[in-house]
Amino acid sequence: MLPAMPLALAASLLAPAAPAAAVADPVRTLAQEIVSSGATGVQIRTVHNGHARTVTAGVSELDSQRPVSPTGRFRIGSATKMFTSTVVLQLVAERRLQLDAPVERYLPGLLPHGNEITVRMLLQHTSGLYDYTESLPLRGADFQKIRYQHRSPESMVAVSTGKPLDFPPGSKHAYSNTNFIVLGMLIERTTRHAWGVEATQRILVPLGMHRTSVPGDRTGIPGPHAHGYQEMDGKLVDVTELNPSMAGSAGEMISTTADLDKFLCALAAGRLVPPDLLAQMTKPWSATDQYGLGLRTPATACGARVFGHTGGIPGFQTVAFTSPDGKQRVEASVTLGRGLDLDLRSAVLDTVFCR
Repeated sequence: MLPAMPLALAASLLAPAAPAAAVADPVRTLAQEIVSSGATGVQIRTVHNGHARTVTAGVSELDSQRPVSPTGRFRIGSATKMFTSTVVLQLVAERRLQLDAPVERYLPGLLPHGNEITVRMLLQHTSGLYDYTESLPLRGADFQKIRYQHRSPESMVAVSTGKPLDFPPGSKHAYSNTNFIVLGMLIERTTRHAWGVEATQRILVPLGMHRTSVPGDRTGIPGPHAHGYQEMDGKLVDVTELNPSMAGSAGEMISTTADLDKFLCALAAGRLVPPDLLAQMTKPWSATDQYGLGLRTPATACGARVFGHTGGIPGFQTVAFTSPDGKQRVEASVTLGRGLDLDLRSAVLDTVFCR
């Protein structure tokens, strides 16, 4: 017979366990902080070693209690540049374009300095071309005047070339949306198809990105989506509907967090461009200018390496990045209200990749 158990020990074994302390959820906390800082809504999708989840916060529309859908569509803004650059690099792999060839070879007469500016310079924002969006009233009440206007790539390039170069080609890095408008024209001249058709056939269809689109002049967002706002004369105005041709191949696409994740996963796995070209895409131009060929390569607080892109277009901000091995990824969409009181990219990347 075993010796009798001490009463104190027996009581401790029979007593109900104390409730465990709530486990902190840094991504959910971040989502709530983003809304508190001025956003209307947010969805953040994370993938870690094959496990995916999406958290949301805020509302999908002001004066509504309808929550943000974790599968809702949104305007991805300059995250479009990842798709444009991928098509260009595929054409380089097919030997239909050369990275270090002058733009003049492919688009004669388009750029006054076309013999000095190369395809590579367009991709890495070292061309010196003036950013045409600096001449567009994208904020405030004046945005209403251009909101539904069609803009052709030629007209946007003309705005840029009507200004002097910001610096001699190849000497500096300065982000300019004009570079990617020219790249869209370069895709069309090379393939005889609109850049969006090539992106759809080469990327969206093969990857099953069925909720991603290149809208052209279509002003609405198809399917479930949250609304984005902009402050005008002290009031919040719904700017969800607009003519995205103002962004073109530099920023017009619509997608979802799950579809963007399919793209990042395929890109990191080498399924979209050959390894040697992917290495060039992800190599920053310099230690201070953390941009490769159509991809951002920002530093994180913990030194984790990532690549991807951010995006902004009236009413919406996007963050989409992956680790080089593709095992850890994040895609976030923020629908704007009065603006954000935080650095969205750093907040997202440090929360996800530095845990």
